[in-house]
Amino acid sequence: MHTLINEQIESYCEAYTSSESDLLYHLNRETHLKILRPRMLSGQLQGRFLSMISKMIKPVNILEIGTFTGYSALCLAEGLPPNGTLHTIETDEELEAIITKYFNLSIHKEKLHLHIGNALEIIPALKKSWDLVFIDAEKKEYLQYYEMVLPYVKKGGFILADNVLWSGKVTESVAENDDETKAIMEFNEFVQNDPRVENLLLPMRDGILLIEKIKSA
Repeated sequence: MHTLINEQIESYCEAYTSSESDLLYHLNRETHLKILRPRMLSGQLQGRFLSMISKMIKPVNILEIGTFTGYSALCLAEGLPPNGTLHTIETDEELEAIITKYFNLSIHKEKLHLHIGNALEIIPALKKSWDLVFIDAEKKEYLQYYEMVLPYVKKGGFILADNVLWSGKVTESVAENDDETKAIMEFNEFVQNDPRVENLLLPMRDGILLIEKIKSA
């Protein structure tokens, strides 16, 4: 994951943010030691944000699109009630072992459900309503994910979309072949003009779009 703030500011923010748990620390470390593109992991600052949002909402059902090694899922699970569930979808089957390892070490392991495969195929089959959705997967499919899940998000429920500043590229001239940046910009524009929701774009790390569903239709 990229960050748009300088390292000194980010380090200061981390110093004045609650620490990650031992489980998350070890997952963070193992991801950086063994997994390609470890910066895709949420990390302490964003992880504590996800945890706090989840604790405020107290969601019964959470959907995560894009698990990576499971750090963000474990953070989101911290807000689940005893009867809560979190379904998370990852396309890379090679990550299943590390995800399962840390899910099984979590006190929330009975609430965590990992699905390996194509999110666009898996989401309809889940047949659930959602209190909280976290989108952090294929950027060119963000708008498809959003349109697919929004009808199943409860009124007053939330969607979080990660990487919506895309290393600042959304504010620059876009290359003709830069489909990912175009897709993120199209997604941001669509949400901004969607009367079904209210939204707030937070300049945290690579940008998080916080979206509340305000209309049932």
